[in-house]
Amino acid sequence: MAENTQPIPIKGLEQIDEQASALSDHLTRWLHKQSWIAVEFEAIAALLALSAVLILLSALLYLIVRPLLLHWMHAVVKRTRFSWDDKLFGFGVFRWATHFFPALFIYLITPGLFKNFPVLVAFTNSVALIYMVIAAYFTIDSLLNVVHVIYRQRESAQRFIVGTFIQVVKLFTTLIALILIIAILIGKSPLILLGGLGMFASVLMLVFKDVILGFVAGIQLASNKMLNPGDWLEMPSQGADGDVDEIGLTVVKVRNFDNTVTTIPTYSLISQSFKNWQGMTESGGRRIKRSLLIDVNSICLADEALLKRFREIEYIGDYLERKEADVATWNKQHSTSGNKSRVNGRRLSNVGTFRSYIEAYLKNHPRIHQQGMTLLVRQLAPNEQGLPIEIYCFTTTTAWKEYEEIQADIFDHLLAVAPEFGLRIFQQPSGSDIRETLGKGRQPVG
Repeated sequence: MAENTQPIPIKGLEQIDEQASALSDHLTRWLHKQSWIAVEFEAIAALLALSAVLILLSALLYLIVRPLLLHWMHAVVKRTRFSWDDKLFGFGVFRWATHFFPALFIYLITPGLFKNFPVLVAFTNSVALIYMVIAAYFTIDSLLNVVHVIYRQRESAQRFIVGTFIQVVKLFTTLIALILIIAILIGKSPLILLGGLGMFASVLMLVFKDVILGFVAGIQLASNKMLNPGDWLEMPSQGADGDVDEIGLTVVKVRNFDNTVTTIPTYSLISQSFKNWQGMTESGGRRIKRSLLIDVNSICLADEALLKRFREIEYIGDYLERKEADVATWNKQHSTSGNKSRVNGRRLSNVGTFRSYIEAYLKNHPRIHQQGMTLLVRQLAPNEQGLPIEIYCFTTTTAWKEYEEIQADIFDHLLAVAPEFGLRIFQQPSGSDIRETLGKGRQPVG
C-alpha cells in the first residue's frame, strides 16, 4: 500500500478539509483536558474517537442519505415520459453511481481528520480510491448494458452486431480498472504501468487469443452482414441448426429446433462454412425441391382410351387440345405413316402429360409463388430407381409448419393421382412384395 497517497485537490471543496482539521484539533484538545485519560493513551483515544466519527458520518451517508437520494431519483424517473431512464434505474446505473459519494466523502475528509496519522491517511485514501474505481466500473458496465438493450430494440440492430463491440468496451473497461487499482496500491502513476505493458504483450496475446480472434470475427460478421441475432443458422460441423440467440465476443449461441443450445466459437464462423437461411425468410418464399420416382416400366404412349381419360382431368384440357393439334400438324407435314405403327411420328406419352399436369396444378395452387420466383417441373436423368420428375417451386410462406403442410399436401395429391395417368411410383420391394411374388410362382402340390 502506498504511503505517499495525497488527496486530489478539488476546487470548491477545500472547506471540507479545513472543517475536518478543525474537528480533529477540537477533539484532541478536549481529550487532553480529560484527567481520566492517561497521557500515553491520548493518541490512541483520539484515533479511536476520530475513527468513530468517520464511521458514523459514512454510515449516515450510506444508510440514510443514499437511499433517500435513490428514492428521489426513482420518483423523478417515474414521472418522465421517456423509457430509457427507466432502464437506467432498472439496470442499477444510479444505484452504482451513488456508491461513489460515500467513498468520495471519506477521501475528502480523511486528510484533515487524521492529519496526525499520515499512514492511516494513506491507507484510507487508497481504499476510498479503489472503492470509487470499482463503483465507477460497475456504473459504466450497467450503462453499457442499458445501451445494448436499447439498441437491440431498434430495427437496425438486426443489421449491425453491437453486442460484440459492447463486450470489447467492457473488456477494456476492466483492464483500465485493474490498472488503476494496481497503480493505487503501489502508489505509482497509471501511465508507468501502461508503459510497462509492452513486455507483457506476448502473454496478453496468448491469454486473450480467443477474445482477439472473436473480436476480429465479430467485425467481419458485422461489416459483411453475414450473420445477425435471430437468423436461422445451419452448421453441421458444429451440430448447430436453429436460431441465433446471441453473438458474443468469443462464442455464438444457437438455439436448435430441439430446444438444445449449441455454442460455436465466433472465429469458426469465419474459418468454416455455414448456411444462413435469413435470405429465404426475407424473400417471403421457401423452396420445394423434391422428386417423384416413376417406374419406367409404366411409361407408355397414350392411346385413344388413355387420352379420353386425360381429357376429363382438370387443368390440362387446354394443354391436350393444343398438344394434339401440334402433333397432328407435325405428323401431316412429315407424312408419317401413323396408321402402321404408333412408333412412327409424334405421340403423347403418359409421363409427359403427367409432367404438364403437375406444372398446371402448381400454377393454380394458392400457396405457391407465381411471380418473381422459379416454378418448373423437370425430368432428370433416369437411374436405378426409375425416372425422377423433380418439382422446383417456392411456397408463399417461410413458416416451417405451414411449409411442411403445403409440401405434404402437394405430394399427397400427386402420389394419389399418378395411377390415373397409367404410371406407377417406384419403391424398393418390401418383404411382403417378395412373398407375394414367390407365392404366385409356387405350383400346388399333387
